[in-house]
Amino acid sequence: MSEPTWHPGKLRTRAPSIRMPEALQSAAGESGTPTLANGESAPRPRWHTAAMPELPDIAVYIDRLAARIVGHRLEAVRLLNPFLLRTAVPPIASTSGRTVQGVERVGKRVVLALDGDLFVVIHLMIAGRLLWLAKGKTTARNALAFFEFDSGTLALTEAGSKRRASLHVVEGRAALRALDAGGIDVLAASRDEFAARLASENHTLKRALTDPRLFSGIGNAYSDEILHRARLSPVSLTRSLSAEAIDRLHAATQATLLDWIERLGREAGDWPAKVTAFHPQMAVHGRFKLPCPDCGAPVQRIVHAENETNYCARCQTGGRLLADRALSRLLKANWPKNIDDVA
Repeated sequence: MSEPTWHPGKLRTRAPSIRMPEALQSAAGESGTPTLANGESAPRPRWHTAAMPELPDIAVYIDRLAARIVGHRLEAVRLLNPFLLRTAVPPIASTSGRTVQGVERVGKRVVLALDGDLFVVIHLMIAGRLLWLAKGKTTARNALAFFEFDSGTLALTEAGSKRRASLHVVEGRAALRALDAGGIDVLAASRDEFAARLASENHTLKRALTDPRLFSGIGNAYSDEILHRARLSPVSLTRSLSAEAIDRLHAATQATLLDWIERLGREAGDWPAKVTAFHPQMAVHGRFKLPCPDCGAPVQRIVHAENETNYCARCQTGGRLLADRALSRLLKANWPKNIDDVA
């Protein structure tokens, strides 16, 4: 079997465009730096400008990929960035010539199951994407690797200057399980299994749903949609939920993910050309200040570190506005307490 070929790729760097929220802009003054009531500089939040593909996106990738490569031979893997590969044994060259027996999901990872009990595990992270190319074509913008099959070529790309996507080659199911954080498959989980996992730790619902140790494949975008559908606050604690609220959350989790798998699969056509966490059909995620499709109130947000939680105060919190650490600290007594104060 031939050794993989290495090709130095050109890395394009581009500074992200970050806008300061209007409330902070008005408080910043001529200096451009927000100040608190006591004259101190307010902490500048960091807004997450990209989003990791989640369960519905990965499900569509798997469906389209399986139709193209299951039963076909992986002829070679060409790595353009040596830092992509995170394992040394078994060597990546050992995958060449093997037949694909299946395409699976582990959390937010795409897994190519090869004969001989080998597994190629692709983690797209935030900016990684998969492209399907005609056989023989091995050029793609921002490409990190090409997987050459006898039926065509799969390209792994990653936009931006940060290299977070990863590739593992492991042998045996036990080694594959070691890459799994342990979250349950929410689409297969019964109500009681879901409830037990939910109550295993006492966290906010937002944190619990996005914890890969608890639930598999849910991230920032679909957790917002799930909680809106369930009519639950993102900051409610898992162990404080009533049995009826758990019923709603379990049903909303499965319905939301299944709806979006079907929707994204329909929109993808032959191949998902654009994978994003922001869709105009979403109820709240990425829709700050836009009207809630159910009640018409403006969608609100909480910014924490690099993540943003979107919610509808009228539908999910009884009208109460949840404190945003930066803005509520900045505005203090002027921070509105109810959606009717801003709607």
